[in-house]
Parts: sequence; C-alpha cells; structure tokens
Amino acid sequence: MTETATIGVFRLVSTPAGAFETPKDLPQDHGIPASLPGTVAGALADAGLFDRETPHPLHDQDHWYVGTLSGKGRHRLTFEGLATLCDIYLDDAPIGSTRNMFATHSFDVDLSGTHRLALCFRALAPELEKKGPRARWRTQMIPEQGLRLVRTTLLGHMPGWCPEIHAVGPYRPLRIERLDTPVIRPLRATTDYDGQGSLDVAIAIENATVPVHLTCAGRTVELASDDGHVFTGSIDGLDVAPWWPATHGDQPLYPVTLEIGGHAFDLGKTGFRRIAVDRGADGKGFGFTVNGVPVFCRGACWTSADLLRLPTTREAYEPLLRLARDAGMNMIRIGGTMLYESPAFFELCDELGLMVWQEFAFANFDYPVRDPDFVAQVRREVETQLGATALSPSLAVLCGGSEVMQQGAMMGLPESAWRGPLFTEILPGEAERLRPDVPYVENSPSGGALPFLPSEGVGHYYGVGAYMRPLEDARRANVRFAAESLAFANVPDEVSLKATLPVAAVHHPRWKAGVPRDLGASWDFEDVRDHYLALLYGVDPARLRREDQARYLELSRAVTGEVMAATLDEWRRAGSSCHGALVWTLADLAPGAGWGLIGSNGVPKPAFQGLAGALRPVRVILTDEGTNGLAVHLVNETAEAQSATLSLTALRDCQVTVLSAKRDVELAARSNSEINAFELTGAFFDLTYAYRFGPPSHDAVVARLTSPDGALLSETVYFPLGRGQDLHDLGLSARLEESDGEFSVVLSTARLAQSVHVVDDHFYAAHDWFHLPPGVERVVRLVRRPGAPEDARPAGHIAAVNGTKTASYGSH
Repeated sequence: MTETATIGVFRLVSTPAGAFETPKDLPQDHGIPASLPGTVAGALADAGLFDRETPHPLHDQDHWYVGTLSGKGRHRLTFEGLATLCDIYLDDAPIGSTRNMFATHSFDVDLSGTHRLALCFRALAPELEKKGPRARWRTQMIPEQGLRLVRTTLLGHMPGWCPEIHAVGPYRPLRIERLDTPVIRPLRATTDYDGQGSLDVAIAIENATVPVHLTCAGRTVELASDDGHVFTGSIDGLDVAPWWPATHGDQPLYPVTLEIGGHAFDLGKTGFRRIAVDRGADGKGFGFTVNGVPVFCRGACWTSADLLRLPTTREAYEPLLRLARDAGMNMIRIGGTMLYESPAFFELCDELGLMVWQEFAFANFDYPVRDPDFVAQVRREVETQLGATALSPSLAVLCGGSEVMQQGAMMGLPESAWRGPLFTEILPGEAERLRPDVPYVENSPSGGALPFLPSEGVGHYYGVGAYMRPLEDARRANVRFAAESLAFANVPDEVSLKATLPVAAVHHPRWKAGVPRDLGASWDFEDVRDHYLALLYGVDPARLRREDQARYLELSRAVTGEVMAATLDEWRRAGSSCHGALVWTLADLAPGAGWGLIGSNGVPKPAFQGLAGALRPVRVILTDEGTNGLAVHLVNETAEAQSATLSLTALRDCQVTVLSAKRDVELAARSNSEINAFELTGAFFDLTYAYRFGPPSHDAVVARLTSPDGALLSETVYFPLGRGQDLHDLGLSARLEESDGEFSVVLSTARLAQSVHVVDDHFYAAHDWFHLPPGVERVVRLVRRPGAPEDARPAGHIAAVNGTKTASYGSH
C-alpha cells in the first residue's frame, strides 16, 4: 500500500548563473529558510536580504530550493506554478524541467523513505538575450524584448509604474498524490441558466473505478467514458436560483461532488448563469447581459495582492476584493500584463458577485506564433488555467490579451500584421473547447477601424485622464466599453501617506518614484492630476504646491475621485452609449501616488471613496444639458422596485435654500430613467446657469433619493459655477458613537461641505470624501486601519476642502 508522502523543510541557496549543473555540489551549510509555496524575493526579504522599496535584480542568478520529500510507493508530484526556468532533481538526479510559469507540471516518482528534492530556478537574464523570430514591432513599455519568447509574467518588468521585483520561485503549491488512488483533473465544466440550471462536464480521472457519478443540486448522473480516462456527462433541469453579479442580485452556489468506487470527492461549488455579449442595435457596441438582463459593468483592473510574495490564498485576496464589492463594483479585470490568479481568487469572486474579465497573459509584444513549441506551451497554459477555474460562475469573459493589436496598429502596420492567429484561432479555439459558456474577446482594446478607437467594441479610454480632455469628452468619444480608463496619480490619505512614505511630497525622489509614467513620455500622471486640479478648482497647481503644500495635497486627494465619479455618472446615465468601465488600477504595488484606488497598505484612497458613490446599484445622477436644463437620472439595478422620494435643492452661498422641490417616485426594477429638473420645479429656474439672465442665484444643487423610512439611498451635488476656491467656517460637527464594539461618527454641517473626510491615526471611514449638505446628519462607520492596536479607540477630526475649521471627535 502506498503511504501518504510529506514535504520537509526547504532552504534557498542563490548562486552565480550556471555555477552548478546539479545540486550535488551545492554548499551544504549555506542558504536561508524558504517556504513552499513562496518566492525568492519573499524568502530573501524574510532574511533581511531584500528591500521591496529598492529591489535588486533576481534574474541574473540561479536560485536553488533544496529540501526533503518523504514517503513510500508511487506518487505524482504536481507543481502548480514554477517561475520560470526550473530544473527538478530527486536525489540529485534530474526528473524534469519547466519553461512556463503558468502551466502545471507533473512527474511520477518512486519513494522509499526520505529523499532530497531540489528545484533550480535558472537565471532568466541569459535567456532574455537569446534571439528568436524577428518581431515586427518593439514595445517601449517593456524594455526587455526577450520576454515575448518566455512564458513568464511581465510584473516586475514595467519600470514606468511597477516595482522591479522579479517573479522567481515555486509561487504555487506542490501537490503529492498517491498513484493507487483516483487522480482527478477537471477539463471542462459548463453551466447555463434559462429558468432552470444545467451542468455539462468533462473530467480526466486516473485510476478510476466505474461507475463514476456526478452530483449537483440534488441530482445525480452517471458519467460515461470511451477510454476509461476522460469522463463526460450533463445534468439538465436543475431546480436552482440564478447567480448574479453583486449589483444585481444574489450569488447562490451549489456543491459539486464526484463519486468514484463508492468514495466521494469534493470538486468545489458552482453557480448557474447565462452570460452573453450585446453588440447593440448598430452592431458596434459592447456590453454584457447576465441571465438576459443588461448589466453596466464597473470595477477596476487587478494588479497583485502582494508583488513580493505572489500569494495565492483567500486571506491575501479577500481584503481587496471585499472592498471592491462593498464599494459597488461588479467586475475585476485581470489584464495580460499581470499574473493568472489562483482558484481561491475565483472562489471569492463567486461568493462576492464579482465578475472576472480574464485575459490570457499576452501583452504588447509580437509573439512567435509560428513556433510550434510556443503554441504547444500556450495550449498547455490555457488548459491549466481554465481547468483550475472550471466551475467558477464569476468568470465572465476570456480575452486574448492586452494592447497587442493596439501596439501593432499604432506602429502603422496593416491589420494583417497585428490581428493574427494567436488571437483569432488558437486562443478562441481553446476557450470554446474548455469554457463555451464564457464569451471571448480577441484583445483589449479591439473592435473598430483601428483597435484603440473607443467608439466601437472594447476600448481603453484615457480621453478624460492621460490625454487631458475636458470632462465632456466622456460623452463626445461615444465610448462603448472601457476595459481600462481613468488613470490618475491618486494621492493616499494623510495618515497613510505619513506612515508609508514619510518624505517631502511631490519633489522628493522617493515620491516621484511612486508616480506612474509612460516610458519615454515628457510628462507623468501627476501632471494629469494637476490639469484637472486647475480645471475643477480654478487653482494654479504649481504655485499652490510651492506656497501651500498641505492645501495642494488636500485638493489633489479630492480631484481624482471627483473626475472619476463625474465620468462614471455620465456613462451610467439613461441614453449613454457606454455599457461598462473599469478603472486602471484597483491597488498600488508600492507606496505613494500610484494609479491604485487602494493604497499599498490596503487602505482605500480618497479617489476610491469619491468614486464609490457613483458605483451604487441605486443612484441619482445630475447632468448639465446646457439650455435643456438639468437632467435627473434615476438608476435602479436591483431586482426589486424601489419606492423613493426625490428631492432637489438649490443653495446660495452653500447654505441658503433658494429652490426646493420634491416628488415621490417609483423606480422599476432594472430601470434607468430620466426626468428634466423643470418637471420637478414646475417652473423655469436656471439651475445650470445656461441662460445667464443676471447674476447666478445659486452655487450648488443637491439631489437626494430617500426611501419611505427616510434612509438615504443616493445623493449627488452639482456645481453650476464650479467648485471654487473660497473657504468658509462651515459649522462642521462630529460626534463619536459606539455600539457592540463598533464605532461610527455622526456628521453635520451648517454649510455645504465639499469632500468631507475623516483623519484618524487608527481608523478610516467606510464612507469618506463625499459632499455633505447642510441640515442633515450622516452616520459614518469607522474601520480599524491595518496594523492598528486592538485597544485603540477613535480620536481624530473631520475636515472639508472648502472649510477653514475642522471638527474633532474622541479623546486626544
């Protein structure tokens, strides 16, 4: 009888490239402790030999993981991820090698006690110097062009914005399976929902004992096999509830089990939904329907939970994904420049209702698609990744890659050069074979006369943002679906900035190192933010940061969230051509004013907080329609009709009511409607100050949507004269409350307070950087900061960007 094998302790030994051909001559008393799974960077950091803020290269050395493996009998070693060129030895004899960090690799071994297992991760730098098939273009974003020939992540190789921490090591788990028991590998699992659920599977099973039964949602079916290895079958007519994205409904999940020879095996959980692409009436659009319902997709682009360690656990992913879901996001995009995430990531997205836009790991390069070995690696990689997530209902789209077509087209090459078989034949063929229930997109962006035009298909929209276009360009560009958008150098909150980057802001070299830039460009994304700072607040950014840096940082924190929220509101309004927008990016990889909506310390940035209000399933939106007046858009994405009261208030000097109107409204389920404000006021009132008959009568318009019990559903503030520079004593007040160990602050103001925010050393606000109208109270829940003492109590103050005084709470 084969015994269960165990993995012992491993050590890491780094040596010059090529110094040792086999592990037998390695120094026996050298090395540092190393974990499996883990990374070289993580092990070195734990030993005090690697600084994530000033990383040194890792690809110029060989890195040896040496440890023990104990057991008896025939076993299979399965490495779920080895980065990247790895030679594997058992008792100093080679048993295999790998060249693709994205593919699973298995090796059968005979164990007879305790053995030495060694993994040598060969230096990648010499490999990158090798010549391959001639490329038709070069990408500026990634200096090492040889990466197009090696199947490894581009993370760590994009110096304009990504820390140069190289991915090296056994970053995914090692599994050991006895070969006298069933070894199960899902190949395909397709779910559908049309009022009832259906499940169709193909599963590879070694050492299977028939019959093999599949059970889900109370139904069992016997699987069939022609070769005794691959078993297939389907279950139809399942009495199940549909899976929905978080903004549109619930996420019921159903266990799937396999019974082989009387033994049950848990395959995980699945959900039932039908996802389709809607091209619109003109055939040029792009959007998703889920279970027949159009869904406005919004969210952000994923980077990594930790670039140093490349973790694969639920604990690493959950804080970021839960923040995204709680903010009102319903989609996460894993781009082609990133890393395929583990099954734990998808399981969380299944539970949280976050759809996943998954790109295959191809970006910007001209890949050697005529090389049969390269194509074989691609097919193996795709099978690995789609097999690992076979049951996941959150997988909503498969995309060939990121900006490959755009890169070639921007070089002036013809379509025949950049729209090739990798994205039109190989990848879609594998996607159809393994996940036919998931739509496929050739590339992001793609779809128009040129692949990067946002008015057709999938776009990357940076008109508002990097290209510094006016906010109105979000409508003028006729965006259909922005798979990337709204990239800014987002400044962290005051407390996070002091803790993670304690240097002089703006001009210190460490500050500038954290500001993203396109390589070769004469500007960076701080310049982009400054452009909108001048546009929205009427200030001279250069002068302001020189004369009043605190004020400059405060407005810089506010402005990017304001721009993002205004753009999302424009795209979500009734009549918009846009059906989805994903912000670039969700989280920073290093401290500072990076693209991330969440800081590298896991705390939401002001931009995240300012954007969150525009992401809610129930939303009131105000848009300036010029001489047509102010349009009020009412969005209800939920499955239930919503009775509410809509109120509209115009304020002079941010405190005196000069117009007030109310109406009871019924928001139908899954609805998006528009009301002209004149319908509410019952008479002409120049809310947009478009007619300009005399001086303006007001400087703010507040729209509120409240439920029958008075609870606030949504609130929006429109500034017809701009946000302005005037500062006032707003009459802010704050009161700390505690209930069952949870803390909240009750806020109020005598004048409209812009971008109200909490400053607290140990807590941050769950809802922050919003506009607070006069005469109402707002209760804000406080969240303990990561690493804050468990016995810490809230003590801080409330501030607003148009206020001269703050309001304190708690004991100082």
